[in-house]
Amino acid sequence: MFLRFNSILTLSTQRQHRIPQARPGSAGIVLSPSCVQPVTTPSHSGMSRGKENGTGVSEFLLLGITSDPEQRQVLFWLFLCTYLVTVAGNTLIILVIGSNPCLHTPMYFFLTNLSFVDICFTTNLIPKLLVSHVAGTWTISYPHCLTQMYFLISFANLDTLLLAAMALDRYVAICKPLQYHTIITPQLCRGLTALMWTSAGLISLLHTLLMNRLTFCSSARGISHFYCDAYLLMKIACSDTHINQRVFLGAVVLFVAPCVLIVVSYVRIAAAILRIASTPGRRKAFSTCSSHLSVVTLFYGTVLGVYIRPPNSFSAQDTVATIMYTVVTPVLNPFIYSLRNQDMKKAVRRLFSRGSKSS
Repeated sequence: MFLRFNSILTLSTQRQHRIPQARPGSAGIVLSPSCVQPVTTPSHSGMSRGKENGTGVSEFLLLGITSDPEQRQVLFWLFLCTYLVTVAGNTLIILVIGSNPCLHTPMYFFLTNLSFVDICFTTNLIPKLLVSHVAGTWTISYPHCLTQMYFLISFANLDTLLLAAMALDRYVAICKPLQYHTIITPQLCRGLTALMWTSAGLISLLHTLLMNRLTFCSSARGISHFYCDAYLLMKIACSDTHINQRVFLGAVVLFVAPCVLIVVSYVRIAAAILRIASTPGRRKAFSTCSSHLSVVTLFYGTVLGVYIRPPNSFSAQDTVATIMYTVVTPVLNPFIYSLRNQDMKKAVRRLFSRGSKSS
C-alpha cells in the first residue's frame, strides 16, 4: 500500500512539471510560464514628446546674433553702452521738454511720447540679452517670450503712429500756419495719443493670442535672434500658421499706412517750401522737418526691408537689420532731435546752466 501511494505521488509531480505540447494544426509554440515575458502595450508618450501644444513648450532657446564667445563679449559691451546712452538721452529729452514752457507745444508733446516709447522699447529687449550673457543661459520661458513679443509689437506700432502724428503736425504748421492753433489743439493731441496707445495695445494683443494657439516642436525651439520675434516664432511652429500670416500681413498694411501719410505730408510740405521766395525762409522751414524726416527714413527703411516678406525668407542678414530699428534708432533719436534742432539746443543749455548754478 505504501508503494502504491508513492507511485501516485510521483505521477502527480510529473504531471505538474510536464511542458504542454502544441496541439496538432496549431500555429506557434506554447512556452513555459518561466519563459513568458510580460506584454506591454505601446504608449503614445513618445509621440507626445515630439509635438507639444502652445502651453506645453516651457522655454525657447535664443541663439543670438553669433555663437562665437569673443564676438558675444564685444556685443555685450556694445549693447550695454547703447542701452545706457538710449535711456540717458531720451530721459534728457523728456526732462528738457518738461522743464521748458517754450517747448510745451504739440510737436514736442509727441516727441516726449516718442522718447518714452524708445526707452520702453529697448528696456523690453536689451536687459534680457545682458542678463543671459552674464548668467550664461540663453533660454527664455514661454510666458516671458510671448510677453516680450507683445510689448515689442506694441511699441513698434506706437513708433509708427507717433511719427505719423508728428508729420501731420509739421504739415499743418507749414502749409496752414494761420489755422495751426485751431486745428492742432491740446485736446486733439491728448485724444490722438490715447487712441494710439489703445490701438497699438489691441493690435499686439491679437498677435499674441494667435501666437499662443500655435503648436511648437520641442525638438526645434531655437530662435535665431536675441529676442522673441513674431516672424521667427511662426517659422519654427509645427502647426498651420496661415491665419497668423494673414493677420500679420494685415498688420503690415496698417504699419505702412502711417508711412503713406508721412510721405503725402512731406510731399505737400516740400511743395509749400519751394513756394517760399526767400532762401532763409526755406532753410528755416526745412530745419523744422529735417530731424523728423531723418528718424522716419532710418526707422521705416529697416522695418519695411525686413518684414515685408514671408517668414520663411528671414535670414541672418535680416537679423542684423532688425538691430537698426530695435537698438540703433532709439539711441540716435536724442542726438538727431537735439543736434539738429535749435530750440532743443537752447533748452539743453538752459537746463545744464540751471544745474550748474544750483550746485
